[in-house]
Amino acid sequence: MDTGNDPNKDIDLEGVEEVKKEIKGALGSTKQFLRELLDIRKNTDRESTKEAIIADIPFKGHTAWILVCSIFIASIGLNANSTAVVIGAMLISPLMGPILGIGLSLAVNDIDTLKRALRNFTVMVVLSVLTAYLFFEFFPLRDESSELLARTKPDIRDVLIAFFGGLALVIARAKKGTVASVIFGVAIATALMPPLCTVGFGLAIGNFAFAGGAMYLFMINTIFIGLATFLVLKLLRFPMVKYANSTKRRFIARIASLVAILVMIPAGFTFYNVFQESRFMNQANDLIHNTIDLYQFKNRGRFMNNLTIIDYNPNGISTIELVTMGDESIPENVIATWENQMASYSKLQNTELKILQGGQDDSEQMLNYVNELYEAKKSELLSKDERIRLLEQELTELSSFARKQIPFTDISAEAQSQYDNLEKISFSYMVTT
Repeated sequence: MDTGNDPNKDIDLEGVEEVKKEIKGALGSTKQFLRELLDIRKNTDRESTKEAIIADIPFKGHTAWILVCSIFIASIGLNANSTAVVIGAMLISPLMGPILGIGLSLAVNDIDTLKRALRNFTVMVVLSVLTAYLFFEFFPLRDESSELLARTKPDIRDVLIAFFGGLALVIARAKKGTVASVIFGVAIATALMPPLCTVGFGLAIGNFAFAGGAMYLFMINTIFIGLATFLVLKLLRFPMVKYANSTKRRFIARIASLVAILVMIPAGFTFYNVFQESRFMNQANDLIHNTIDLYQFKNRGRFMNNLTIIDYNPNGISTIELVTMGDESIPENVIATWENQMASYSKLQNTELKILQGGQDDSEQMLNYVNELYEAKKSELLSKDERIRLLEQELTELSSFARKQIPFTDISAEAQSQYDNLEKISFSYMVTT
């Protein structure tokens, strides 16, 4: 019996060891490559970045006037439904400074910078909304353009754009030699300015739901840009602000941590709610396109897709409302089948399907004619309404002026004392144009 070493076995073991070494070397090279590719700590200028962010916080002098001008430009662009003009306004707007300042102050426990950033953020919002309000209040044409309507209903994409835009912005600001193109790109992508202009528009027309939706979108953008700034600066290990008093240092750290948590909690709720609404809208549209739209009318009936309404209610019953036109009604058993199919969608469990049926083709033609006529005359109607409002305001002012200039009460009392047979006295104020 041969008990010596097997040379083939030794060769196999050596081959396995060589393969292991090659795999280990390849993994090490890949790891080193990815580290060099994605590492942002080496080329970070912490001191200069902090100074630059703090320097951009104040809103006064030139910065305030630049903001006012950019708000006017953005308001005109939104009113005219011009995307190019809105983009131009976003490029020159200085809105990012206080938001980055809030994220920085929370990341490094700088309570003084946090106070200054919050104060300037408030000034920025009030000045922006006031400027937009004054523009839309006195500008004769106040049409609800698609650019304005798009700023009143946030969805999951707005949250993601704000967060990743904030990441790109603070990474660019932290790099030695700031990448200007990134800053301009983030200013356009996150679109902080249009919602503020839309808030002013909503207040000017008295539509507070309109203004509230736009402010909600602006706060979503603000929170997630600030959150991205906080996370990146923590990742880059920006040095904490040092306080001589250890008790004060611990107190400031607790305050900063509490504020950071208070900011992240609504951010989490906002993300969840917007995500749930987006899932509902996707499933509702999927039901309409893949189930309901496949129904074949036998005669001249059809769905009016432009009149479809999908209403999401997180705390109650949501609705999907469809309108049909023509001389054919959809059978009840078909509608019941659609309602049963809704049960297969997780977000449509608590949703009511409404089918509004009826109306002949000539009714549709009349509806389209009225819509076209309304669109054609809308600008003229708005202009006339504004002119009437201005004339009524003038008459009110003139009446007030007349009462101040003519002491009619005193004159009438004096006339009665002088003329016993006086039964009636009056005066008028003539306006000539």
